[in-house]
Amino acid sequence: MVLDWTRIFSRHRGMWVALADDETTVLAAAPTAKEALEAGRSKDTPMPLLYRVPDSLDAFAGYEVQL
Repeated sequence: MVLDWTRIFSRHRGMWVALADDETTVLAAAPTAKEALEAGRSKDTPMPLLYRVPDSLDAFAGYEVQL
């Protein structure tokens, strides 16, 4: 199953988010994990999934190998 987090990235760059069990619904977003967890728990989710949204989506392709 592929999850689309493009909206999460566009709205919450650099923030911690607390996600519901479906892993796409944002219950809370905050600058710290502790704040996101506390706010997410207040939404009737005992233990939300915490994720720090990156500041950018720069990709790392790998190393160049020279023989």
